[in-house]
Amino acid sequence: MQAEANLRATLAAGTQHSIFIDGEGRLFSSGNGLYLETDEIEVGEDLESEEALAVNGLLGHGEGVTRLNTPTRLPSMGGERAVSVSAGAVHSLAIAADGSVWSWGCACRLGHGDDENQLQPKKIEAFTGQRVVTVSAGSNHSLAITVDGAVWTWGLGGCPLGTSNNLLPKKIESMTGRRVVAVSADLMHSLAITTDGGVWSWGEGRSGVLGHGDREDQLLPKKIEAFEGERVTAVSAQNNRSVAVTADGAVWSWGLLGHGDEQRQLLPKKIEGLAGQHVVAVSAGAFHNLALTADGAVWSWGWGDHGWLGHGDDKNQPPKKVQALAGQRVVAVSAGGDHSLARTADGAVWSWGYGGHGLLGHGDEQNQLLPKKIEGWVVRPTPKKRTRASAASPKTAGV
Repeated sequence: MQAEANLRATLAAGTQHSIFIDGEGRLFSSGNGLYLETDEIEVGEDLESEEALAVNGLLGHGEGVTRLNTPTRLPSMGGERAVSVSAGAVHSLAIAADGSVWSWGCACRLGHGDDENQLQPKKIEAFTGQRVVTVSAGSNHSLAITVDGAVWTWGLGGCPLGTSNNLLPKKIESMTGRRVVAVSADLMHSLAITTDGGVWSWGEGRSGVLGHGDREDQLLPKKIEAFEGERVTAVSAQNNRSVAVTADGAVWSWGLLGHGDEQRQLLPKKIEGLAGQHVVAVSAGAFHNLALTADGAVWSWGWGDHGWLGHGDDKNQPPKKVQALAGQRVVAVSAGGDHSLARTADGAVWSWGYGGHGLLGHGDEQNQLLPKKIEGWVVRPTPKKRTRASAASPKTAGV
């Protein structure tokens, strides 16, 4: 689950699945369409147990397709080219070239005004007349930014939305007058960046994930005052923590995980283990984090189960460079529930971590302790000739 910005995300790692866009704007997915009904199941446990439910449509391929071992093409989105994707826990979102939004997966998060699962991508008609530039799929809700900088939310209500359930997209009126350029949705909280580099948060405040110095819930977006004097360029919200990048390339986190201890951080705190690195993108997964530096290197930290940190073992680690990708110029990263994805400048996709149910896209179910290229398949390559502006543009995971 990636940070989102007003940039194009051509790959996204969800909790148990991955989505890709190829050079022709076609959607592909891999992984499994089963999700955990109970928190009692351990990471990597057999999901074909009675405690797991099939979400027909999570992979976007229709009835009964709940496992794909390699990236497999989805049905077309009404002939539209996909330009950006976001993968949540049990649903997915895609933006088409015309600015429309398409969703599929588990009910109530999809924005179609009903509580039905969607087996294949379906256009969200509520955005007719709007041009959407960014989407973020959380666990229970979704966020979108329209071209005018407005933020829209829909899904299961309460703290994440600040309202009751919204089965249709609804504009956050309290942000009127502020132009939002990036959003990130988690299970129970959300983050947004405005054009002045300020960060706003709302939702459930447990573990200090909102960054306001307390654990209070916020039903409306509230500016994080601790970033006064800083310009934030990227955010990622996931699993009881929040991560941000400032314009100087520093990485900050609050909530749980990130500072080498188990202390809750109620206010944003700079991650000293990345001092001296100029980070341009971050992505927070369920139990680990990824960072992309300006020179195309990948760093990871957090819990190391199943090798999702990419260091050749399953040990917990403070921020550490993924040496297996040395010599590759990485331009995008995305951290999922049990796995990690990276895209290199030539359009190749690398994956590592838990391999069960074909999650990694290599055609088998082997865990990968080191990044491994998905052979014979690429997402949209980075153009060979780029302007100065585009060369400096990757500021969020999943670009």
